[in-house]
Amino acid sequence: MIFRSPDRPPEGISRREWRRRNVQATPSSTPPAATPVQAPILPTPFPQPATMDADDTRPTILTVCTGNICRSPMAEILLRARLESLGVRVHSAGTHALVDHAMTEPAQELAVEHGAGTDAASAHRARYLVEPMLKDADLVLTMAREHRSHAVQLMPSALRRTFTLREFARLAQTLSTEDARAAADAAGENPRDRLRAAALAVTGQRGLSAAVPDEDDVIDPYRRSRETYELSTSQLTPAIDDVERIVRAALA
Repeated sequence: MIFRSPDRPPEGISRREWRRRNVQATPSSTPPAATPVQAPILPTPFPQPATMDADDTRPTILTVCTGNICRSPMAEILLRARLESLGVRVHSAGTHALVDHAMTEPAQELAVEHGAGTDAASAHRARYLVEPMLKDADLVLTMAREHRSHAVQLMPSALRRTFTLREFARLAQTLSTEDARAAADAAGENPRDRLRAAALAVTGQRGLSAAVPDEDDVIDPYRRSRETYELSTSQLTPAIDDVERIVRAALA
């Protein structure tokens, strides 16, 4: 039996033809051209809310939650209903906002039951929390500690005017109306300075009342039962009372 070298052509085939066949059968050493990868489509910058104006001199409160469709808009429109006569501007945002979504129906219904206007409840549209909002705000009230941390990481200089809503209420309970007004008076006549001074006075109460971390949060009712919405509202609305008291002390 005759064994042929793999480098030699079979009988009846010339060396030139054998080489041609081998070249065609051998995979190319040049890698195929990469399939073009489409660049990710990035969201366009979300515009500033209509209530924001760099030249606005009104004292400003910002409320913050996750989706900006339950807790923070409820706090926003309840505070606006109570404080608009004092010239206070209130708006809200979400750390992971469902942009352009309305408030959920249970949140709208409960907000109206607790004093918000029907039009204000139905007009709300969710928006992202962005740094200019924090820079613009004289008082930042978040619905939970995770939102407070997010806000402060986004703008560390906002630390002393950023609270969870229930934390602010807890601290405000150890600050008298007279002391809040005195702190505002020391800041002068500018309403924004007065509100920031009152917020700073509330900050000074840290350590004077026992803190139970979970009790500083407003429970998230999103996609949960009506009972959970009612529980969330029952945590939120008493805290709104304390915010109103301090803001009135500073501005009324």
